[in-house]
Amino acid sequence: MSAPILIVDDDPTFNSILVRTLGRRGLPAIGAHDGDDALQLARQHGVERLVLDLNLAGISGLQLIPELLAINPAMRIVVLTGYGSIATAVEAVKRGATQYLTKPVDIETILGAFTDDITNDALLTPEEPLSVDRMEWEHIQRVLTENDGNISATARALKMHRRTLQRKLAKHPVRS
Repeated sequence: MSAPILIVDDDPTFNSILVRTLGRRGLPAIGAHDGDDALQLARQHGVERLVLDLNLAGISGLQLIPELLAINPAMRIVVLTGYGSIATAVEAVKRGATQYLTKPVDIETILGAFTDDITNDALLTPEEPLSVDRMEWEHIQRVLTENDGNISATARALKMHRRTLQRKLAKHPVRS
């Protein structure tokens, strides 16, 4: 029997649905809700494929990538997020992620990401210039990534009140 696919997402409903969906397809899967559980399960089960949420209860999933790859350098990591940005996509790939996907996403796309059967649209240059709102979102995400997800440090770097930054981050990004 092959190693299970590890799903790391702090949303228990999404986590269990994805684990069950993979199981119905005959693919063994297990779920973890935080970084510590993810590292323990990756070691314990010899995980080779992993779906990693970008935001784990306020902590950046990007911080886990090097630790997971230290357990198994050949591990294929697909980063999944509801708040995609070019900055975090680039950072995820730099840290060793195989693919970066934005929710909502179907199971075929996730499985394809493990085999490089899809292109990463998040990393492609847009044909039209970004809107001002989208440029602001991308800039905030880049600075947030530079500060390892620390909201206070990011607010200081942007010369913005912390609560204002939190309100901006709570909104879904504009599409263009």
